[in-house]
Amino acid sequence: MNSATANASSSQRLSAQNLQALLDSVDAFLFDCDGVIWKGDVLIDGVAQTLDMLRSKEKKLAFITNNSTKSRRQNAEKFCSLGISVTEDEIFTSSFAAAMFLKVNNFPQDKKVYVIGGEGILEELQLAGFAGLGGPEDGKKTAQLKANCLFEHDKNVGAVVVGIDPHINYYKLQYGTLCIRENPGCLFIATNRDAVGHMTNLQEWPGAGCMVAAICGSTEKEPILVGKPSTFMMDFLLQKFDISCSRMCMVGDRLDTDILFGQNAGCKTLLVLSGVTNLPTLQDPSNKIQPDYYTSKVSDILEFMGP
Repeated sequence: MNSATANASSSQRLSAQNLQALLDSVDAFLFDCDGVIWKGDVLIDGVAQTLDMLRSKEKKLAFITNNSTKSRRQNAEKFCSLGISVTEDEIFTSSFAAAMFLKVNNFPQDKKVYVIGGEGILEELQLAGFAGLGGPEDGKKTAQLKANCLFEHDKNVGAVVVGIDPHINYYKLQYGTLCIRENPGCLFIATNRDAVGHMTNLQEWPGAGCMVAAICGSTEKEPILVGKPSTFMMDFLLQKFDISCSRMCMVGDRLDTDILFGQNAGCKTLLVLSGVTNLPTLQDPSNKIQPDYYTSKVSDILEFMGP
């Protein structure tokens, strides 16, 4: 048996028969958000009831998203607007991860952080005590491509954080590039490298990966990755739960981020087919990332529980 066949056979379709074994083996469920809990601003059917059921069984819940557009506070507000009660400290975003990476690595408080991304990154940087600049307001700026026109940048920027940015432009690319190439020791941090994401409920849109790739191209450097599949955020989850990774289950819709994150950390993994990954992709012989379980959507967990 070749390794691809062995991998494929190790991934079980979730069912009424094997659900109880999963529930018995897990104390905490870690959920991705886009494509798992919601698509765009539309809640996926049955999610709220499933989360309530898991809480009633005293399972711990956490929500781990690579989407850096929102802070933990803003995500908690989104959950609330969709009728789901989630506390801020149950939410772990890649924007939070970027700020925490700087904090645990003793990034100097007097240094600034240039942001190619959204308000979520700026808010988390501020909460961690760092001065951020750039972000959405630089989406309105234009680079002057004229003779004898020098593009000025802040020499005190010690890190550039790149996330999903619907307002990416040439000005931001030049600013980030100059900081990384010219400011001594300037860090290049990527919230994530997702190729696409469900920015709306009907289709996928370019993800942070293409913004990060643009800066990789101009700086000829690779970034420090803080979002999934990097296990950087797992340290914070372990602090919160005091539960072994082997007693956690990562639930996600992406093989290369969610499922790989779970596997890298030593968690059990459940792939849902309600987002980016479809069944043919999962079963393709070239796919080497196999979850422990797969199912069509989160609410299958509730459905398989029976009456």
